[in-house]
Amino acid sequence: MTMTAPDSWTSRLSHDGRELAFVDLGHVFGPDLARVPHVLRLLAENIARCMTGAPRDEALAAMRAWTLTRTSAAEVDFTPNRLLMHDTTSTPALVDLAAMRDCLVEAGHDPTALAPVLPVEVSVDHSLAVEAFAVPDAVARNEERELRRNAERFSFLKWAATAMPTVHLNPPGTGIMHTINLEQLASVSEVHDGFVRPDVMLGTDSHTPMVGGMGVLGWGIGGLEAELVMLGLPTTLRIPDVVGVRLVGRLPEGVTATDLALTLTALLRELGVGGDFVEFHGPGMSTLTVGQRAVVANMAPEYGATTGHFPVDEAVLSHLRLVARGRVDPGLVEAHHRAAGLWFDPEVDPDYTRTVEVDLAAVRRTLAGPRRPQDALAPPDVPAVLEPPRPRDTDTLPTTPVALASITSCTNTSDPAQLVAAGLLARNARRHGLTSKPWVKTSMAPGSPAAQRYLHRSGLLDDLASVGFDLVGFGCTTCIGNSGPLPEEVDAARRAGRAQPVAVLSGNRNFPGRVHPDLSTGFLMSPALVVAYALLGDAARDVESTTFGMSADGREVRLADLMPTDEEVATATAEAVDSSDFPAAFHAAHASPRWAALEAPTGATFPWDPASTTLRRPPFARAEVPRLEPFTAHPLLVLGDDVTTDHISPASAIPPDSPLADFLVQQGEDRDDLGVLAARRGNWDAMVRGAFFNRTMVNDLVTAGAPGTTRHADGSVGPVFEVAGRYAADGTPVVVVAGERYGMGSSRDWAAKAQHLLGVRAVLAASFERIHRTNLVGMGILPLLLPPDVRRAIGPLDASDRFVVEVDPARLRPGGTVTVRHERADGVLAQLSLTAAVETSVEVDLLRSGGVIPMILRRWTGRG
Repeated sequence: MTMTAPDSWTSRLSHDGRELAFVDLGHVFGPDLARVPHVLRLLAENIARCMTGAPRDEALAAMRAWTLTRTSAAEVDFTPNRLLMHDTTSTPALVDLAAMRDCLVEAGHDPTALAPVLPVEVSVDHSLAVEAFAVPDAVARNEERELRRNAERFSFLKWAATAMPTVHLNPPGTGIMHTINLEQLASVSEVHDGFVRPDVMLGTDSHTPMVGGMGVLGWGIGGLEAELVMLGLPTTLRIPDVVGVRLVGRLPEGVTATDLALTLTALLRELGVGGDFVEFHGPGMSTLTVGQRAVVANMAPEYGATTGHFPVDEAVLSHLRLVARGRVDPGLVEAHHRAAGLWFDPEVDPDYTRTVEVDLAAVRRTLAGPRRPQDALAPPDVPAVLEPPRPRDTDTLPTTPVALASITSCTNTSDPAQLVAAGLLARNARRHGLTSKPWVKTSMAPGSPAAQRYLHRSGLLDDLASVGFDLVGFGCTTCIGNSGPLPEEVDAARRAGRAQPVAVLSGNRNFPGRVHPDLSTGFLMSPALVVAYALLGDAARDVESTTFGMSADGREVRLADLMPTDEEVATATAEAVDSSDFPAAFHAAHASPRWAALEAPTGATFPWDPASTTLRRPPFARAEVPRLEPFTAHPLLVLGDDVTTDHISPASAIPPDSPLADFLVQQGEDRDDLGVLAARRGNWDAMVRGAFFNRTMVNDLVTAGAPGTTRHADGSVGPVFEVAGRYAADGTPVVVVAGERYGMGSSRDWAAKAQHLLGVRAVLAASFERIHRTNLVGMGILPLLLPPDVRRAIGPLDASDRFVVEVDPARLRPGGTVTVRHERADGVLAQLSLTAAVETSVEVDLLRSGGVIPMILRRWTGRG
């Protein structure tokens, strides 16, 4: 983006023989600069540089006024420098663009006119499944299966990278997108057109804020919003409330970044920071490494915030010297941030909408579970939340067996110290003759291939393998639901009702059915504790007090004997990690011969295969769709609190007994090799059939129904897809009714697309998670707030009830009121005044247009 800020807001600095201009925030905010949170300084810099004319002046005036009220209703534009996507979100977004190119051709326009105008990095990290494990060649075997199963989808991504030059692919094996961001992409400051500007970005994954651990402003958006950003349209947002978390003290011995992140997740969820920006500050921040900060920032969607941010200081420069040597100039980063007014001062406390102080010294070892990441627990409390909680003989399968123990996810494995700690615990266990229990499926999938190098250099790779934690690949794996099949012994006991299997993982989410469709119980924890639980094998035993076994000298071995000290971890990490590991491993993965051999089509438009079960031209990719107008609908589903995007549009393994499996088998697929739903996101026919098929989801319209079923207004029960199809055949719209936090979890646009294809015109919920709400709007679905007291007053709902939604598109405003009349079959009426969960004028325009894709197509064809 060319610099447009007036000279009065810019200054110049000399660095490395260059004269560079930059936005001087001291000129923008004047003497109030020290009062302004760093996230708002970065937002103001972006406004000054990228907006123009009167809108820019008004936006900056609103930013300055924020310091008086510490809140604002003003809307501003944000223009990212770059966009980051993973393969299973980029696939549907790029499928949409490919389908829109077809529409342009059919309308007589040049299809190449529709292409991303900013750099788009795609990481292939969401496909890898844990099938081979606890064997030396697990990486090669799992990667071979990944390429075989996903060849068609990967070929499509290769086509997109050729047809759209700003799209760049990071192939399988390069790591998880957020780790790649921390190690290979983020620059903190960058030079463009003679200006030095902050590195600001957006990503189509809710954990994009992880890069905030190194001072880069970024947050997650849905794939539909990303399509607008790709094509050069800014993101419009209300100037956010900013919650300051003032850190004091220092983490005590043996307490990890995971413990801090889970403690903060519980605290901030309870405080209520939904949609806010969270900024960490205070003297305690200076005691944390970038690796530790990144763990906390990664969990922003779990504590409900739009982003979690740590400003730039010396720790960021140290991180850049380690992972980005030769790619980023730390001297420029420091000079720019100091001159621009972006450098962190631990003695200065800016003004925040709200502030909470956290004493790092008070944080203790923490887990989260059994079903939500905000449910923090001390280890001794775990047995009490399991049924039954009684301990079992360790030589036989317990009633609460640890079925999956996975060192996984960018959340914790991006920090080398966390992996080194797990390796040292494994080394100590090996010395005591301990190993994982035979019924535990163990796996280690770091966020970066560099981990293989530094763990090998230190000898810790062998120690981890000795207790079952061989490398299985470099990707999201278990954290995203690609955990592969359960151990047969455990699964047989589960099916017989003799066991309640448990997952333990170093990930960020443990929603029922997310890690594995047959598991409803899981705990989040540090990588070292994952190893410890695998050694125990029984989740109902207190990991801190129980005996792991006997040492050679006859002493009982406990966790304290296995857990390394902080000094041991720091020393081993410093000796193991070399700055050459990061670029060398990354570039080696890019040079994969298998990836290079994968063929892909060429040309401006994609050649769709009508027989494909992976890629289909979506029916919603067209300019003319039903616009926002009053309608009368039946409830398709009536749901409770905490319905996640994993409930709405699962990503894990396709259940072989599901209607989707039946459909795919009819298309010639092997029922025993269907892979995961996330790999089918380019095929709308499959995705709509997989929607709402989650064994743990409760639909009040069919309290005793099979998974994925609902009731029609005539009283009959059937799969959600079939019931919705009957309504569509009659021209009858439907709505979804839900409770608090509807759509929490991953930022998958298919959770909204599937509801659109099911005929859902509105969702009535007590509250919405931010990204899912924007995705609903992006598909032309009206989100309405149904307060809990109003929901209770309505009483039980029946499929024959009708909701008359009297929405007036001409009068719809952000936060405006919509009249909804609830009509029962017995004639009882209730008139409701519901608030539209619509935050900006751009969202109003999207709803009036029928969503993102119709708006884009009408603009590109000059029809609206």
